[in-house]
Amino acid sequence: MLGPGRDAAAVGDGKASMALEDRRIRRTKEALRRAFVALVLERGYTPVTVEDIVAAADIGRATFYTHFKDKEALYDHVVDDILEGLRARLAPIDRQDAGFTGVPVMELFRHASEEPDAYRLILRGQGDGRGLRRLTEEWAETAYQIFFARTEAQRVRPRVDLRVVSRAWAGEQAAVLLWWLEAPQPRPSLEQVVATLVDLSRRGRQWAMGFAAPPV
Repeated sequence: MLGPGRDAAAVGDGKASMALEDRRIRRTKEALRRAFVALVLERGYTPVTVEDIVAAADIGRATFYTHFKDKEALYDHVVDDILEGLRARLAPIDRQDAGFTGVPVMELFRHASEEPDAYRLILRGQGDGRGLRRLTEEWAETAYQIFFARTEAQRVRPRVDLRVVSRAWAGEQAAVLLWWLEAPQPRPSLEQVVATLVDLSRRGRQWAMGFAAPPV
């Protein structure tokens, strides 16, 4: 019969073993993720096979299927990772700040600058576009919540349905972000692009093109 000290040691050894296993799983998934993203950016989504992915990641085929059902499941994992990281970035933002502060846009672009290849894969619409749809749907919903909270806090009445405003915002960010990520160097800085998008949000496209603002 084990004494209390041995019980504690056994529990500690078990936790250490589980932590080591978790790290191995994370490393394996990350290797598969990197290989998948690189291959799809190089060849396109359809031609890439599971055999290609495991060869590039230097991981056995059986190990792949331990973690993912197929390459579609791996693609979903890539999108899940991006969305989870973006949610963590946006969570601390005060949604009752007045006007277009640019903070959510800055966090989006910063996150994309840290994960450029995964964002490029998704924003290109690879894999029948479902990753892009998930991303823009979530952006639009997040934007709607931010816009709604701000209009309520400031007691203003929107002139345009906020669902339309939020979807226009999401589409605009997706298009500009992909352009920025794939633009040749030297390209505008992150701060310059965000400042331009904030100006567009505050002043509108007529102002951006040089026209006088129409009478209200």
